[in-house]
Amino acid sequence: MNRFYTRFLPAIVFVLVLFAVGYAFADTNSLEESGAGDGQNAISGYTISAIRYTLNATTPTTIDSVQFNVAPTAGAQAPNTVKVQLNGGGSWYPCTNTAGTTWSCNVSGAAVLTATQLRVVAAQ
Repeated sequence: MNRFYTRFLPAIVFVLVLFAVGYAFADTNSLEESGAGDGQNAISGYTISAIRYTLNATTPTTIDSVQFNVAPTAGAQAPNTVKVQLNGGGSWYPCTNTAGTTWSCNVSGAAVLTATQLRVVAAQ
């Protein structure tokens, strides 16, 4: 019985290695391009432009809303969901599509002094 194992053990190990290599090559993922992005630099899938802040008319130290354009890049579709954050770790504000690629976010009460960034998250 020992002779059987010693004779066929290298062949069995070779077959197992072949199965493992075949599985590794077969386990790749390919996804269609979609629009989603988050970050401080270029957002893959979308270009953010024409950013406009509207200050409160009575208390100009607070921001009422933020508007901007969200244009899909090649292969991406228009987003369904857009949210913004005005400071790291702060509240997320939902946005509404007002016309075409223009989105508006009601951020009433956000202090100008604490607005340290505009972080936009957009997804289909």
